[in-house]
Amino acid sequence: MLDKLFGRGKKKEDAASSPAILFGRYSDNNKPIVKVNRWTEADNLFKEKKYSESFDAFFDYIRDDATQNVVYERNGAEGRFQLYQGSKIVHGNFDKDGLRAEVTLAKMPQPSVPVMRRLLEMNFNLYYSRYALNQDRLCMRFDSSIESANPSKLYYGLKELSTKADKQDDLLVIDFSTLQATDTEHIEQIPTQEKEIKYEYLQRWLTETLNNIATLDAEKFSGGIAYLLLALAYKIDYLIAPEGGLLYDIEKIVGIYFQKDERPAMEKNRDMIEEFKKLKTRSKEEVFPQLYRSRYTFSIVAPQVHKSVSDTIQGAKQNMLWYRDNNYPFIANQILEYGISYCQYSFSLPRAITDLFQLFMMINYSDYFEALGFKEKLYDPVHNRFAQSIIIERIIQIQAKWKEKYPNMNFRTESLSFADLLGFNLSFTNEIEFLNMEGK
Repeated sequence: MLDKLFGRGKKKEDAASSPAILFGRYSDNNKPIVKVNRWTEADNLFKEKKYSESFDAFFDYIRDDATQNVVYERNGAEGRFQLYQGSKIVHGNFDKDGLRAEVTLAKMPQPSVPVMRRLLEMNFNLYYSRYALNQDRLCMRFDSSIESANPSKLYYGLKELSTKADKQDDLLVIDFSTLQATDTEHIEQIPTQEKEIKYEYLQRWLTETLNNIATLDAEKFSGGIAYLLLALAYKIDYLIAPEGGLLYDIEKIVGIYFQKDERPAMEKNRDMIEEFKKLKTRSKEEVFPQLYRSRYTFSIVAPQVHKSVSDTIQGAKQNMLWYRDNNYPFIANQILEYGISYCQYSFSLPRAITDLFQLFMMINYSDYFEALGFKEKLYDPVHNRFAQSIIIERIIQIQAKWKEKYPNMNFRTESLSFADLLGFNLSFTNEIEFLNMEGK
């Protein structure tokens, strides 16, 4: 009866019926205690020269049970494995002598000097793996003797192999027409309706931000414009979850701003705006192939201590104040969003923080999530109305889920402000800033 009165039964039903859509980049910084312990076991077994048993523990450590990103089997001292990383599958095997792994990048029916020159140049940036040519297949390979295949070498070697291959296969096929995409049958295509919605909102966010920037003085507001452009890039990266060439375009735009040169922000803003304008001209036929779902094993960015997250949020919060106090609420909100979305883009965050960030985005872009089929509207911007009880319940659930790994994590829901969106965003990111994320 109480569930009916307070709607608790409906909330659970709606949450269960939400579409299974993944957002943002994969983070492998989300392992429960039992998985973390498997790393220690792998290390100890290797030191005892129990190499096969060490591999058992290692591949169990990197396996994400929710996505089944690793296939592994062993028979005595011999075994085989597969790792999924975006558009690529790494195939590997091991025996009493060593471990070998290979991933196919593309097919090259005819020899190409420009392609080989590109691969030769990129070889210099690799530490563990190398590019190779096997008949008409362009490959990447990694191998190790059994005596040196410790968990750390395996992790960083296979990570380099997997992440570089996942990025380079698309770029090589785009840059060289002689190459053919291959070994992508495992990619899961998303429904056309979902692609339509993502394209519509991609265009909407591009238009909204560029139009807003057009009303601002490029020199006086250079700092605020930079925040708007970077927040837009991170928003697209997380909410649209692009792959392939579209992902590369977003990374290139972000790279324009953070490139270490002496150019003023106004010039960098101009270049980013031009790239976003090019992105806005992309047709559905160009964008749709870059929208698909994949399984991942490794994050493309590294974990950071929570102080890095706190400092970024704190810096954004301080830079937001002038815009809030001078009646630029759109810019102020985007700066606050930048503070946490920069961390989601640049760091491999603990899943607890990513879950809170997901909630933040569901509140700020409730119409987008509603269009995708999510039943709960957490914020109504027309009437400035929050689903307070559901938001608080979600936060409590997130903390309970990760309590074992982060026992001192304490998000004070009583400190949240529901007066307006800017006040809520400030209070929400403030709580994330001061979380105690020390692991058990």
